[in-house]
Amino acid sequence: MKKQIIIAQRGWVFLGKVEQSGSNVIITDCFNVRRWGTTKGLGELATQGPTANTVLDPTGRVTLHELSIVARIDITTDKL
Repeated sequence: MKKQIIIAQRGWVFLGKVEQSGSNVIITDCFNVRRWGTTKGLGELATQGPTANTVLDPTGRVTLHELSIVARIDITTDKL
């Protein structure tokens, strides 16, 4: 499973381990990104990890339909 930040419709942003199952995208070990806490956007969060101002709310497992996803950002840091 690949770790990604998932930007969904209506402003929802999640991060976690992502897998595709048919038309569903399942995110496990999932967090809702309530506050990015970065100065350079979600890309900074994906590459550098959370800052002192980042707020991540644990959500367990989230399932989204693939058409509700606006964008995916690969997480390249081990800090998330």
